[in-house]
Order: sequence, then structure tokens, then C-alpha cells
Amino acid sequence: MALKLKGDKEINQVLSSKDKALKVNLNKHTYGTFAEIGAGQETVRHFFRAGGASGTIAKAMSAYDKDFSDAIYGIEEDGRYVTENRLKKMLTYEIEVIEERLSRKTHPDKIFFSYANTVTTIDFVKKFKGHGWVGIKFQLDPLEDYSEIVLHVRFKETDAKLQQETLGILGVNLIYGAFYLNDKPKELLKSLYDNLHQIQLEIDMINFAGPRFSYVDNRLMSLLLVRNGMTNAVMFGPDGNNLLPAQQLYKANILALRGSFRPVTKVNMDMYKLAQQMFLNESKVKEENAKIIFEITLTNLSAEGEIDERDFLDRAELLCSLGQNVMITNFQEYYKLVEYFSEFTKERIALAMGVYSFVQIFDEKYYRNLSGGILEAFGKLFFKDLKVYLYPLKDERTGEIKTSENLKVHPRMKELYKFFKYNGKVIDIVDFNPEILEVFSRKVLDMIANGVHGWEEMLPKGIAETIKDERLFGYSRRKFLKK
Repeated sequence: MALKLKGDKEINQVLSSKDKALKVNLNKHTYGTFAEIGAGQETVRHFFRAGGASGTIAKAMSAYDKDFSDAIYGIEEDGRYVTENRLKKMLTYEIEVIEERLSRKTHPDKIFFSYANTVTTIDFVKKFKGHGWVGIKFQLDPLEDYSEIVLHVRFKETDAKLQQETLGILGVNLIYGAFYLNDKPKELLKSLYDNLHQIQLEIDMINFAGPRFSYVDNRLMSLLLVRNGMTNAVMFGPDGNNLLPAQQLYKANILALRGSFRPVTKVNMDMYKLAQQMFLNESKVKEENAKIIFEITLTNLSAEGEIDERDFLDRAELLCSLGQNVMITNFQEYYKLVEYFSEFTKERIALAMGVYSFVQIFDEKYYRNLSGGILEAFGKLFFKDLKVYLYPLKDERTGEIKTSENLKVHPRMKELYKFFKYNGKVIDIVDFNPEILEVFSRKVLDMIANGVHGWEEMLPKGIAETIKDERLFGYSRRKFLKK
């Protein structure tokens, strides 16, 4: 709902949870089931209390006992119940039940839905705050296939009752959004926090699927989660679908490469392949448990002001085409990234970076908000036995190749640098290709923008073709034909 003011400006008026539930209830077409596990029947409670629920709720249930749950939805191979796979089984099963038990002849105008959640709230000793999966499977026309929205939440409140109430409000927002904001996925995403605050919960993954969302790029939805302050980090895989960071990083050996990847160049891939080889050769690292991540910071994406969504998707398209996992974070400082990784694993963590980026780590201006300044930051950065694989830099003016042996940091930082260098924390990447050291993403972009030939040779195999075919980064064949 929006209110018009002078000057034709609009102010969004957030409906209460009761009003949202009532609007769904009064819609004579919506009819579905509610299946909630782990935190009471908090969502359906809103619909019962709003009034008119008999026209909306076909069934409400909560199979708390594991044997009952397994008998209904099947046994999970990993024995876990708070998982995405469990949620999807719940949604699919409940839709099948309503389709089986309600005749389309009797209900020709009904659009069916199933809402489900499987969560665990904060434990008794308040060590684990709780998390869960929430989703809805729904249709907007009796003859169309079902669309689906699935998301993962992490609770921040330290009281189980408060978490239950938060879950209930979130569920109402999701159901309302599915029926009334499905054509505006960005607004739907924001509306999940209606009548809630970000200090109450974090949404760190969401996927849209089905005919109503065929045009939605889930990678962009990931970006919006970070930009909207709903979470600090998101991941997506080579297929473009969003991944749950906690699930991907749990007890994993992690190698992260930060960059702009605008576009990804031969230097980026040379660094990646050589760092990966060094990482897998570490005695503490098992290949089957290693995760390689290409990370882009929100600061990098907004380096030229506002975030350009098209530009972001161009970068994502190329990294996905190379089969890479991509992470978008709100961690400008490296120590925050390492702290985040450390929430999920105690195994070896490594960072691959160029000399220029490494030297910037020793700039004190980035740590003025810390009471312990740069020493506190470096304590957080290296206390987990972190390794840095350092890719060389060729000085554009002198032609000198900079490595850990001859790079220059601020005079006050020399001794600090030496401490980490000579304790084996910083390792040079030595088998690099010297012929590509002068390749920079910004140079490639300038050549593409100005119709200058030769940029194709600076990129990994197949990337130039993708840029041309998809017209990424403003590529125009016409520019080059004029040359």
C-alpha cells in the first residue's frame, strides 16, 4: 500500500502482520497447508487470529516427533531435520496431498499453496542461537505449475519465545509477498523484514524458482541480501543458484581470492591455479574438503558510486562460466573475512592476493575503529594460522617485479611485516607467468570501451567469446568495426 503526497511522492505504508494475514484470508482463491517444525505453529497462528481463516487454511500441522516426521516426509540420509532438503520434501509432500484430496472440479478457482518451516531455536545453555529453513510453494493460476521461494535464516535473539514470534512474522511476510509482490522480487525481498528488525534475524540465502520467477537471477537476489543489510556474506555456485555459506564452509579448508574480476583476466586465473596447487600441497589440507572461493566485496562493487547490477551480473556470468564459487561480502578488511570463515571452520584458511592488495593491509587508516588498532586487526587475521599466497606485481614505471622480498610498507610497519614474513605466514607464488604481469582488468575495460583490439589475448580461454556473445561490460561489435 502506498500513500500519495504533494509532488507525487510515495511513502510505503507497512501493513501489520494481522492485516497481511487477513488480506490473504479474504482472498477467495488462496487455499493451502501449513507445516511447521521446531518452533511451534507460529505462522499459522497469525492467520487463525486474523479471521476468515476457513477459506485459506486447508490443514495446519506440526510433526515434532522424529518418527512421525520420518513417516510423513521420509528419512534423511544424514539424519538431520533442519535442512533445505527436508524443507523441500515438506513443501512437495504437502502440495501432493492437497492436490490429491481436493478435487479441481470442486475447487476450480482455487490456487493452492504449501508453507513450511523447519527450524531449531536457541538451546538451553544459549550456546547456539538457532537457525532454520522457511519456504512456500504456490501457484497464481489453477492451471499453472508451482513457483517456489526458499530461504535460510539465522536467529539473533537470545530468547526462544522471541525467536518463535520472529519466525511467525517472517512467515506471514513470505506468504503475503508470494501472492502480492511476486512481480516485484526486489520489493518482496525487502518486505521480509516488515514489522521486524535486522537485529532479530539474518537472512543469508534465498532462491526463487518456477514460472513466476523465470526472469529472476538468484545471483542478483544474493547481492541484494548484502546490500540491504540482511546478511554480511552470500555465496552462489557455477549454476547461478545461491548456496548457504555455513553449509559450504563447515569444517572446510578455505582458500579465498579477492578481486574485482571486471573482467576476470589471465592474471586472476594464474594466481588461482598456482595458489590452489600450493594450498592443496599443505599437509593440513585435504583436497576433498577444500573450498576455493572467488570473493568480491560490496565496496568493490560500488567503487564508482551506486552498485551497477548489470556490471555485477557480467562479472558473475564470467566466474560462473569458469566453474567457480563466488562470494559477495560486506567485509572491506581482510581480518573480518577471516573472522567470518572462522565461525564455520577450524581448518586451514588461506588468502591469495597480489602485492598491491597485501601492502594495503598494512595501512593503519583501515583500523581506526578498533581500540587495538592494527595490532588487534593482525591478531584477528593471523591467529588461526592463516597463510597468504602472494602474487608478484610488476612496477609499471621501472619494470621491477615486487615480491615479499622487496615490497615496501610504511616504515612504522616494517617490523610487524618482518614478524609475519619470517614466521612463514607470507609465501611467494613463484611459478608465475611473467608475460602476463602487465595485464590489468581496468586496461581490458578501457580497450573494450574504446574499441581497441588485442584485449582478447589478456583473458582466459573462452572468456572473450562470452563477453562478445553476451555483450558484457558494454561490448559493442560496432565499435571495433569502425577501427
